[in-house]
Amino acid sequence: MRTWVNLYNGTAFDAWVDTGKAPAFPESLKLYNKLLSLGFKVVFVTGRAENRREITRKNLHAAGYKNWKKLILKEPSDSKKTAVMFKSEKRAKLVKQGYRIQGNIGDQWSDLLGTDIGSRKFKLPDPIYYIA
Repeated sequence: MRTWVNLYNGTAFDAWVDTGKAPAFPESLKLYNKLLSLGFKVVFVTGRAENRREITRKNLHAAGYKNWKKLILKEPSDSKKTAVMFKSEKRAKLVKQGYRIQGNIGDQWSDLLGTDIGSRKFKLPDPIYYIA
């Protein structure tokens, strides 16, 4: 049996993001709602560009994700940063603001590496692409 996963292609990914049709993984959405019911504040830190905030917000709502605390996207000044660098900086800023990162969930290892990764981290499978 052969596994087929594509290397990340930013142009193709952005075109897909712009459709606003990314579905929720059922178990992820279930966990998200459970965390909210337990009083956790959810923060999304994504490598998506700031100019895609509105389509990302609409897509999250359509997929069932509502009531998050923050949605952090890449500013133009972050464009040259690696995912690990960008996400580490944003997590460090959250900690400095008084947040305690209890869990960190991501579909790429770059989501879970670096600093201020939280008490627990969870790697989700991504059958579509990987970031090398």
